[in-house]
Amino acid sequence: MTAPTTFHATVVGVDRPGITARMFAALTGATVLDLEQVVVAGQLVLGAVLAAPEGSGADLETRLRIAVPDFDVLVRELPGGDVPGGSVTCTVTLVGRAIPAAAVSLLAGAIARHGANIVRIDRVAAYPVTALALEVAAPDVDGLRRALAARPSDLDVDVSVRPHTLSRRGVHLVVMDVDSTLIQDEVIELLARFAGREDEVRAVTEAAMRGELDFEASLHARVAQLAGLPVDVIDRARTEIRLTPGARTLCRTLRRLGYRIALVSGGFTEVIAPLAAELGVDAVRANGLEVADGRLTGRVRGPVVDRAAKADALREFAAAFGIDPANTVAIGDGANDLDMLAAAGHGIAFNAKPVVQAAAHTAINVPYLDTVLFLLGISREEVEQADALAAADALAGTDAPPGAGAPPGTDAPPGADAPPGPA
Repeated sequence: MTAPTTFHATVVGVDRPGITARMFAALTGATVLDLEQVVVAGQLVLGAVLAAPEGSGADLETRLRIAVPDFDVLVRELPGGDVPGGSVTCTVTLVGRAIPAAAVSLLAGAIARHGANIVRIDRVAAYPVTALALEVAAPDVDGLRRALAARPSDLDVDVSVRPHTLSRRGVHLVVMDVDSTLIQDEVIELLARFAGREDEVRAVTEAAMRGELDFEASLHARVAQLAGLPVDVIDRARTEIRLTPGARTLCRTLRRLGYRIALVSGGFTEVIAPLAAELGVDAVRANGLEVADGRLTGRVRGPVVDRAAKADALREFAAAFGIDPANTVAIGDGANDLDMLAAAGHGIAFNAKPVVQAAAHTAINVPYLDTVLFLLGISREEVEQADALAAADALAGTDAPPGAGAPPGTDAPPGADAPPGPA
């Protein structure tokens, strides 16, 4: 009997139902060792590694050409008979409003120079950003992450590197900062507006978020500006909060997956707790405002939730929910989030200050919080499909989570997550 030889077959043409069945019906006698098929803009690209008798390459190609005469077909023998490829060790995700070809070239070159190989590329989102997931076989994932973090900043593309481990498929804990992360506002500035001190408080907040001031001292100084305000300003400030675009979609999708969600904030429980309940958040850690005789005293209740306390909260929540620390994700924007981002299995800087972007595992610089889903391997199509199913269930009288039936690409209720207007 003739010893089998390994061949690589590539088939390209306009996709339609039944093509794959016709091709493999024509390959009787061959054994499939590897197979990859994708459809890009209606164009089917199929690559197969086949074991077949020695010298049968021309016959395989002829049979494929007869089976799919309008397709481009190429069959070649693989030297040494080895199946090429490698074990995928990480996913490199590219995110941007658009992905320039120059960015793909530069990043692919950096991956190659690091001794790694791109095994597969998938598009996981087309709007409101484009996201491409590159499955990569890399000898040193941490080294690759550092290499890709050193890319030129003018490419306007964010890059995430996440290792492939079995635990990545388990339940995650996602911990978010609130001010300028989950919401577009700084709550203390909303409160300070009622005291006519918004500008002064904003200047202190920005310096603290850049890491130029001690957070606890700056918080006490800012809260002191609120002394004497009637307690109803808390409710008034709550009505002015603007969710970050994609916040509802992110929380809704994480809940459907059974993930745990926590908010850890240097802001105030009185404002955050109702928002957390609305979004289905599992746990909250934040500061409290002291009240006496119906007015704010200008003091904080209890220990301040500062930089170290945020990291402690992440660890405590993970332990309470029985979640592996490797399966924790932290999202924040300010210097007081640095310890929390470092403590997480994956720390994400969201439209963050430069010192935070430099320290985080991943930096996102688009204004859509649900971009985090793409970094977790969840595609826009999967999100939309889940929303459509929930909408159908709602029409049939089945209970669905609030906002679950929102139209694709939107967050309910209408206007709650609308993209920010021009600056």
